[in-house]
Amino acid sequence: QVQLVESGGGLVQAGGSLRLSCAASGSIFSINAMGWYRQAPGKQRELVASITSNGRSNYADSWKGRFTITRDNAEKTVYLQMNSLKPEDTAVYYCNADARSSITLRRDTYWGQGTQVTVSS
Repeated sequence: QVQLVESGGGLVQAGGSLRLSCAASGSIFSINAMGWYRQAPGKQRELVASITSNGRSNYADSWKGRFTITRDNAEKTVYLQMNSLKPEDTAVYYCNADARSSITLRRDTYWGQGTQVTVSS
């Protein structure tokens, strides 16, 4: 019903930057909050940042000041600009959306398939 497709991951040296994108498509009535989560090897998935439909953003303390989340409501896309990357930022990054289906009108949480970010030292 609602699909999220991430892109922009890859291999980067420490101190470098990456920009992740996540585009929502499908039977979408509305999208509320969108966010980025990450899961490092052997660890639980954790919130990196989220943003409401009116642009209010929230960051986990570990990434405040280095990462910036933005969204384009017209394009149904959320972005994560990651600067000053560190090896400990290595993880699979997942996009998340709180959306209402235009078919069922039910509100659910949707996840993308994840994109790998690897930061080398």
